[in-house]
Amino acid sequence: MQDLIPPEAVENKIYLIRGHKVMISQHLAKLYNVETRILIQAVKRNIERFPKDFMFQLTLEEMQSLRSQFEISNVSLGFTASGRGGSRYLPYAFTEQGVAMLSSVLNSERAIKVNIAIMRAFVKLRQILSTHKELAHKLNQLERKTEKHDMEIQGIFEAIRQLMAPPPEKPRRIIGFKQF
Repeated sequence: MQDLIPPEAVENKIYLIRGHKVMISQHLAKLYNVETRILIQAVKRNIERFPKDFMFQLTLEEMQSLRSQFEISNVSLGFTASGRGGSRYLPYAFTEQGVAMLSSVLNSERAIKVNIAIMRAFVKLRQILSTHKELAHKLNQLERKTEKHDMEIQGIFEAIRQLMAPPPEKPRRIIGFKQF
C-alpha cells in the first residue's frame, strides 16, 4: 500500500479553506485514478451522503486564492473560465468526513486503499497540529512564569538600590544670627 500512494502526495494536497481541512475534487480524482467528472457524478448520485460540512463547491475567489497561495494552476484544478481544456465548473472541496464518505460511493479496491492513506494523512496532520498547540500552551506557561520571576527580580533590584542609596540628609540648623 505504501507503494500505491506516497504519504507526501496526500499530505501536500490538504488545504485549509473556510476553516476546514479539505482536499480538492481534482486531486482526489487523480489519487483514485478516475476522471473528475466521474467522481463528481458518483457524488451527485448520492448527494444525501454529502451534507455541506462534508463537501462544498469553491467560489471563484477561493479558487484564485488557492491557486495563488500554493502556485496551483487552473489546469491542475481542472478549471478554466474560458472553457478550453478542463471543466467550466468550480472545483469541490471535501472535508475529512466527505473523503471518508467517498469510499462508500466509489466502490473499488483502489478507492479503499486510497481512502486509508488519506485518513492516515488527516490523522497525522491532526497530531502535528495538536503537538503545536501543546507546545504553544507550554511556552505561554513558561512565559508567565518568567514574567512573574522578572517582576520579583525587579523588586529585589529596587530594594538593593534603596539600600545602596545614601540616607537623605537632614536639614542643617543654621548657626548664627538671623536677621528679621
